Amino acid sequence: MDKRAPRALTEPHPARLSPAHPRRTDILEAHAAALEAGQAGYPDPDTGLFVLTAGFLAKRGTCCGRGCRHCPYVDDA
Repeated sequence: MDKRAPRALTEPHPARLSPAHPRRTDILEAHAAALEAGQAGYPDPDTGLFVLTAGFLAKRGTCCGRGCRHCPYVDDA
């Protein structure tokens, strides 16, 4: 598990959300709204599945290794 400082909470790693994703704007807007409201997550605009916010994941303190879209601990390398 990674214990480094988390990455920015507003910008997911490109490996987790491609800059070319067709619903990227919708996803980032839903994420930003959930972050601002202090919510743990939001419903994915495509699937309706619950997606955890970077804020919630950062509070955990480490990466869980499950490939979360907004993981703030993903390595930039």
